Amino acid sequence: MNFNFLTPVSDAVLAHNELLSAQALGRKIKIHSVQNGIPDLDGVKIAILGVLENRNDINYIGEEINLNEIRRSFYSLFPGSWNTSIADLGDIDKGESVEDTYFAVREAITILVKKGVIPIILGGSQDLTYANYRAYDNLIPMVNIANVDSQFNLGDSTKPIKNNSFVGKIILDQPYNLFNYATIGYQTYFNSQEEIDLMENLYFESYRLGTVSNDITVVEPALRDANIVSIDLSSVKGSEVSAKQKYSPNGLDGKEICAIARYAGISNKVSSFGIYEYRPSKDDELTSMLVAQMLWYFVEGVNYRVNDDDFSEDSNYQKYITLVESEELIFYKSNKTGRWWIEIPFLSNVNNKLKRHTLLPCMHQDYLDACNNELPDRWYKALKKNSV
Repeated sequence: MNFNFLTPVSDAVLAHNELLSAQALGRKIKIHSVQNGIPDLDGVKIAILGVLENRNDINYIGEEINLNEIRRSFYSLFPGSWNTSIADLGDIDKGESVEDTYFAVREAITILVKKGVIPIILGGSQDLTYANYRAYDNLIPMVNIANVDSQFNLGDSTKPIKNNSFVGKIILDQPYNLFNYATIGYQTYFNSQEEIDLMENLYFESYRLGTVSNDITVVEPALRDANIVSIDLSSVKGSEVSAKQKYSPNGLDGKEICAIARYAGISNKVSSFGIYEYRPSKDDELTSMLVAQMLWYFVEGVNYRVNDDDFSEDSNYQKYITLVESEELIFYKSNKTGRWWIEIPFLSNVNNKLKRHTLLPCMHQDYLDACNNELPDRWYKALKKNSV
């Protein structure tokens, strides 16, 4: 495999790693080092990939990114009772141009996903999500993205791509592979009314910070349905991170962002996971440890994945049918996990993107609402997108 654009994990981190307990994570994972080269990926389920690119940050003034503190923090944690093998492939350095970096990111993610390895991208600026999305051009026909962010990042797509406008590029650039885009934890005052209206008009999903903090479980179906999960660290409230990382007094707290990472891990669909907008500083143990714990919970989730969405066997599920207005809604509940799905009907008169009955993750509450004659919001939006 051609990963010659990867630079190894620094000797300083590896020296620190040697001092850790033999039970620590850093002693149990395969690490790309100068001495040993890129590790063999046979049997590896998760690969960490640093990307030191931040030139498309709207506030970029020449700072370099360094992920050493995140690695030190992550390596020092103890694994759960996992059987998930992890590799740290080192970093993709800044290319000659940002497009060169995007190309390397796209290549690396495509290779890993094809091998059945889940890449964890530790990034500079969040526009790298665009390169992550483009890696799927030759992998699957339609892509769902969940973005944990205080802003929608739709921006002005007629201008060059930036970390606050990459979603506009994803929507408008060919090939058009985006089916659903869900923003988790957005804060209304950081988004123009035009952007909020556009999200609504495109039938995309958005979960306000207050809704998420009130009941974190509401975001689980959106994460279960995502192929790509992208987390902007500015969605975390300022008191949870170090001085340079602070963005807003309001945001998700440490427990909430870790719960979201675990939901992403447990999802059978999520095949790449990225954490972006990390800004290293000298007093940075707090942010790096938070990112390390997010990674830990994501790995924990992957380790406990259950294949509960196979509905070919009647014994695997219970089926519920309810009428809302004139619509017959069909729900499925997994006997293994208790998770719920709702069927989106195939529209025969439409050249739709999903050529079959599609099962959409939902919550038990959606079934209860349907029994009270309320159409579930996710079902309605998916149906509308399907008929566009």
